[in-house]
Amino acid sequence: MKIFAGNSNPELAARIASYLKTQLGEVEISRFTDGEIFVKIRENIRGRDCFIVQSICNPPNENLMELLIMIDAMRRASARRITAVIPFYGYARQDRKDQPRVPITATLVANLLVAAGTNRLLTMDLHAQQIQGFFDIPVDHLYASPIIVKYLLDKKLPNPIVVSPDIGGVKACYAYSQMMGCGLAIAAKQRKNARDVEILGVVGDVAGRDAIMVDDLSTTGGTLCSAGRALQQAGAHAVYAAISHACITAEGLDKLKQSPVKELVVTDSIPLRDTRDFPVTVLSVAELLGEAILRIHEDQSVTSLFRL
Repeated sequence: MKIFAGNSNPELAARIASYLKTQLGEVEISRFTDGEIFVKIRENIRGRDCFIVQSICNPPNENLMELLIMIDAMRRASARRITAVIPFYGYARQDRKDQPRVPITATLVANLLVAAGTNRLLTMDLHAQQIQGFFDIPVDHLYASPIIVKYLLDKKLPNPIVVSPDIGGVKACYAYSQMMGCGLAIAAKQRKNARDVEILGVVGDVAGRDAIMVDDLSTTGGTLCSAGRALQQAGAHAVYAAISHACITAEGLDKLKQSPVKELVVTDSIPLRDTRDFPVTVLSVAELLGEAILRIHEDQSVTSLFRL
C-alpha cells in the first residue's frame, strides 16, 4: 500500500499516513512556464495498491486536473489498483438539470476520474447521495457524523435540537438527531440567487433550546446566517452550526461574525486557512479515512465506520 498526496490538502494526507504508520509516497508536482501541470512518481509502484488523497476544493479546476494527471501517471506506471481518496467531491452541487441548457458536472467529473484510470473512489459526505450512482466503479461513501456528533455530545449542551437549514438536508439531520437522542426542526428556505437566501419559517419548537444547524457544506454562509437569525427570532437559546466541508469564503466569515451563530464546527476535509477571529472548531477526519483505506487495502468491511 502506498499513500500519495496532491497539493489540495497535504496536512490531512500527512495525518492519514501518520495514522497508518507509513510515509507519504514521493511524487513531484510542478508547473511548466505556461501553467501546465507536470507529475512524476519518484518511486516504483508497479503492482502496488495506491491511494491518492486530493480534495476538489479551491481552486477546484487546478486540483481536479492535478488529480487526473496523478492517476494517469500511476496507471502508466503499472499500479495494481488506484483509489482516489476525495474527502470533498467538488462540483457535487451540479448533480441534475434544474434549468434548461445546463450541464450535470458531477457526472462529468465522475466520467473523467474513471477515464483517467481510477479503480475505486473513497469520499465523504457527498452533497447528493445519487452521485454514487454516477460511477461504474466501487464507491465507499463515508460520513463525518460520528466525529461531529461525538464532539457535540462532549459539549453536554443542556437542551439541544438538530436543525436542518433547508428541506434537502432533513434526512441527514434526522440521522444526527437519532445519534444525539434529541429532536429535529427544519428551517424552510427559498434561494434568491447564488449568494442570498430567504428563510420562510421554522418548523418545530426551538424556543429555549440550543439549536445545532447541520449541513454538508457552506460557501458564502448565507443559509447558515439567515437560518440562524430565524432560529433566534423563534426563541432559540443559542445557535451552533456543524458542516462537513468548510468552503467558507472571506465574505462568508464576515457574514458569520455578524450572525447569531455562536460556534462553527467543521472537519479538515478542506484546509481552513483564515478564520478571521471567528470561533471555529476543526475536527480531523484523518483516522476515519485512514481506517477506511486500511480496510479497503485488506478487503474488509467499512460498515462499522458509520457508527458512533
